[in-house]
Amino acid sequence: MDVKEVLLPSIGVRYEFTSRHGERIGIIARRGGEFEVVIYGRDDPDQARPVFRLTDAEADAVAQILGAPRIAERFRELTSDVPGIDSGQVRVDPGSPLVGQPLGATRARTRTGASIVAIVRNNQVLQSPGPAETLRAHDVLVVIGTEQGIAAVEQIIAKG
Repeated sequence: MDVKEVLLPSIGVRYEFTSRHGERIGIIARRGGEFEVVIYGRDDPDQARPVFRLTDAEADAVAQILGAPRIAERFRELTSDVPGIDSGQVRVDPGSPLVGQPLGATRARTRTGASIVAIVRNNQVLQSPGPAETLRAHDVLVVIGTEQGIAAVEQIIAKG
């Protein structure tokens, strides 16, 4: 997908793309941290109709919601041809005893045979995280292994 980036002096940056249905969609990232999603009119390509606005924190939440499933889906596609291997997502809840602990403290691969191949944090993806990477509340771990291994990682993250 082609995303066009346009600098808006003293405002911020506008990102725009055309959806598969032919709608021109814009996301305006304002300098103050707010985001505005707009749809451009078909008759007047310069006329934008606001759809909704997001604070910086709300935009991070949307990015996490949209980002983690897409990354997990890509791994699912990669592992679909390998019998017995699955991918999944494990969320780190704020109450997890492992919040603030290094990833290595989980000993996930040793205990379950499943591997944590990425961490989705806010709108960033940490690929191939090392054992020293600190787990944070609301992280989403992308895990590859057997179905049982992924479920076991989920239990480790929940209970320590």
